[in-house]
Amino acid sequence: MTASTQTPAAPGPLALGLRQGGLEVKQFTRSREAVVFTMAFPAIMIVIFASIFDGEIGGGVNFTQYFITGMIATGLLSVGFQSLAIQIPAERDRGVLKRLRGTPMPKWVYFAGKVIMVLIVGVVETAILLAVSALFFDLDLPSTGARWLTFLWVGLLGISACTLLGIAFSSVARTARSAPAVVTPVALILQFISGVFFVFTSLPTWMQHVAAVFPLKWMCQGLRSVFLPDSFAAQEPGGTWELGKVALILGAWCVVGLILCITTFRWTTKRDG
Repeated sequence: MTASTQTPAAPGPLALGLRQGGLEVKQFTRSREAVVFTMAFPAIMIVIFASIFDGEIGGGVNFTQYFITGMIATGLLSVGFQSLAIQIPAERDRGVLKRLRGTPMPKWVYFAGKVIMVLIVGVVETAILLAVSALFFDLDLPSTGARWLTFLWVGLLGISACTLLGIAFSSVARTARSAPAVVTPVALILQFISGVFFVFTSLPTWMQHVAAVFPLKWMCQGLRSVFLPDSFAAQEPGGTWELGKVALILGAWCVVGLILCITTFRWTTKRDG
């Protein structure tokens, strides 16, 4: 058999995952609504809030320096949890998942594509937030390698937990039309009780206890340790940044999210059986 008639080698697992990830990114960028809401919304919010509240919240920390931590966490929640929990039901309704399940493509490739898309969009979104805040609102970026390292692992654990929970939560909405109504209130409530829009310790104690069950609160707290001075840690509920606890709880939510994905994910709608 000559070289010209040989069957091309099948792509390896890495190539399959990257190819699916590129496809997911293209599909995401073609949806102007998704781009604006997921990527631009946090930047728009930081511009609005930082323009209105330009004073200090105490301890020499201005509002922008505090607010950026919640906006980064919200951005990761939006792209990891909210967008997937809305996007996947739409694909399920259109029969995309059913067709994918009937192809020779391994099922994990579909999820790999979603993970790659979330990571790329999350990085770009965070970079935009940091650039806007540093250029226009005097944000002080992390000054040490240790803080950047904390920023990295908090962000990775946080976006991993949000992605897994978004995939799992995608099975809650019965139809694509109902998905935004089911998912958006959950995301908004978590933002309000987790210290995104307000100083966390100014919230009612019962609200702080409820927020402590979910990952967004711990994402915000971990990011505060990166962007705020160490002296501000005394104002946290535990009196310190509790980074060990942040890692433990975010890691636990990754495990919970993975278990829920495995046990609850549906490739077809209920009407398909």
